Amino acid sequence: MRKYEIIAIILVTIIAAFGLYRYENQSSSLGIGNIRDDGSGMQLIAFAIGSPPDFAKINNVTEKKRAFFEYLKPGIALENQRIEKERRRLDTMKQRFDNGELSAEDKSYAKRLGKLYNVNVPASGITEGWLDKMLHRVDVLPEALVLIQAANESAWGTSRFATQGNNFFGQWCYQKGCGLVPLQRGGGKSHEVAKFSSVQESIHRYFMNVNRNTAYYQLREIRYQRHLKHESLKDDAAAISLTNGLTKYSERGEAYVKDLQQMIRQNEAYWK
Repeated sequence: MRKYEIIAIILVTIIAAFGLYRYENQSSSLGIGNIRDDGSGMQLIAFAIGSPPDFAKINNVTEKKRAFFEYLKPGIALENQRIEKERRRLDTMKQRFDNGELSAEDKSYAKRLGKLYNVNVPASGITEGWLDKMLHRVDVLPEALVLIQAANESAWGTSRFATQGNNFFGQWCYQKGCGLVPLQRGGGKSHEVAKFSSVQESIHRYFMNVNRNTAYYQLREIRYQRHLKHESLKDDAAAISLTNGLTKYSERGEAYVKDLQQMIRQNEAYWK
């Protein structure tokens, strides 16, 4: 292994350990979702991943994959921790709703969380239907699924969108100047590939996209049924199962899903 490959791998560990990321409770001009707080009304400041290393300089395939996964894992864990906190509050709220014991704090939190997940609380207050929609949306994503989609969409962190826009998941935006114009964008199309201030923001937007976008309802239904059956939501079996709800993530549809499933099976040794 070349000296600069070793240095790059060491940098991954340092970046992952000391990067600082702030979720800001402010509007975004990207048009694909906002960076917001965790529902408490307070800014969440947490340690997460910083700037990525130059993966293109790591020529050894095994070492490149290991570096790529190790770099992203802390950022994915941070998002899942945020969601687990939201889910616990939501589960408690569901119990209190069933018992007729909702508090003013529950109702206030429900409005904030509902706004974040694009499911506004009805004017009449919290309902069974509102809770059902939220329980479908507010839940974790398997680490393996996120890692493999990032690898697929960013060409292992080497694509133009990853290196110039911190976009590891191919998210689109629709306002002129919001991102990078695809070199092969078809005639009559106006979308761009979003630019983010950090890779952590890209991870956050990916989670919110999958958990809110109507295109991925099937993924959320698969996850919800696994939850009801008390099946793992984080292991490789869950990751493979949830890929079946991503046919609309790519124009390739089922072929894209098959690629993700194959990549998960081929690379599982890197995160086990």
